[in-house]
Amino acid sequence: MRSLAMRRTLWEPRQFKTCRRWLTQSADACVVANDANITPKMPPYEYTPPRYTGPAADEILKKRREFLSPSMFHLYKKPVNIVHGKMQYLFDENGRRYVDAFGGIATVCCGHCHPDVVKAVIDQTKSLQHSTILYLNHAIADFAEALASKLPGDLKVVFFTNSGTEANELAMMMARLYTGCHDIISLRNAYHGNAAGTMGATAQCNWKFNVVQSGVHHAVNPDPYRGLFGADGEKYAKDVQDLIQFGTSGHVAGFISEAIQGVGGIVELAPGYLPAVYHSIRKAGGICIADEIQSGFARTGSHFWGFESHDVVPDIVTMAKGIGNGVPLGAVVTTPKVAEVLTRRSYFNTFGGNPVCTAAGLAVLRVIDRENLQENAHVVGSYLKDRLNSLKAKHGIIGDVRGRGLMLGVELVTDRQLKTPANIEILQVMDQMKDMGVLIGKGGFHGNVFRITPPLCFSGDDADFVVDVMDLAMTKL
Repeated sequence: MRSLAMRRTLWEPRQFKTCRRWLTQSADACVVANDANITPKMPPYEYTPPRYTGPAADEILKKRREFLSPSMFHLYKKPVNIVHGKMQYLFDENGRRYVDAFGGIATVCCGHCHPDVVKAVIDQTKSLQHSTILYLNHAIADFAEALASKLPGDLKVVFFTNSGTEANELAMMMARLYTGCHDIISLRNAYHGNAAGTMGATAQCNWKFNVVQSGVHHAVNPDPYRGLFGADGEKYAKDVQDLIQFGTSGHVAGFISEAIQGVGGIVELAPGYLPAVYHSIRKAGGICIADEIQSGFARTGSHFWGFESHDVVPDIVTMAKGIGNGVPLGAVVTTPKVAEVLTRRSYFNTFGGNPVCTAAGLAVLRVIDRENLQENAHVVGSYLKDRLNSLKAKHGIIGDVRGRGLMLGVELVTDRQLKTPANIEILQVMDQMKDMGVLIGKGGFHGNVFRITPPLCFSGDDADFVVDVMDLAMTKL
């Protein structure tokens, strides 16, 4: 297993012997560079992508507009044609390299095209790719065992799906079957998927996802930055009690929430909220569902799962995205008691848990452990958050910096007192950052929050580059 000292050599300049000294002196140097209005230089990386010979961006965009769904959108005024990836970097059609400060939450956990995951997929594809519902194959059992070992308590029965949407749909169905109730409570700023049931639970995070579903109730969001009660989680939890008492028959099927809201703008739930809500839900006979599709798999750094930082243990955990490092894979993990309810129905998933995807999933878990990616997420993420807070002191347009590990959000406002969303300015900053070599995400109810969620192999040099580029873009703004 690679030690922390060995891993620091991936991002620590040789002349600095300690992490703390590097962090301090590197940050000082970056401030000087930006004060001089010098365009930051991307961290060196000894790799040359293969030559691209495919269609150009304009041709792809034309076909996309003609043949793909009109609901699809792209980032940037002039979209980027990404043709290759390597660890925390992406390359366009011209071979230009970008720091990927967003793709980690979209699909990639260990890094783009991580050799161990690629090898696992290729080896299994050469051997067998088949449905696992009719015959035995060790790949699905091995991965289920390894995944269960990462979860606390009695969470040890695994159902595999093809996506996070499927996982959350299954979790809500299990809660309803197990309790015999129909009512589900979710949060107003949540995002849980894009099928009918999960879009109903998604609520107001984005008006396009607010599909009305019977039996779904939306609780006040425990947002420490914009919420009515600041960081007082127990006051927000009172709304869930009221929903149970006045919005339902007094009984509920379950409660579903993210530990950190991703699409909603990297919103951390107010302290004390989840323990209070879990108590109320269980008292009403319901099941607690933790959506770990974005915050799971060591991303928050301090813990492997986001819910662990709230000192709660859910009854069902859902996961996807980083679970397969880009391979379509999702999972639902629950207790034997809850899992038994599906024997009363004929439930199966033809490709959920197929050998190729589960081989990739097992490789991901091994890479996270062997390369100490959780610790890296904590060390680099904490440093990155500190630098972003320093940037907040410099630029009035930054209203809030939040998140944990390598799941961070930067909310832009035109007025800090009124918290007026800077949803136009953020597009200008994003485009300038792209032109300087940084690809970053955007989210939040008002579309004014930078979502910084890179692959977990992100380095301190990468963090400096992202902040320096953001600094210069905001200075130009």
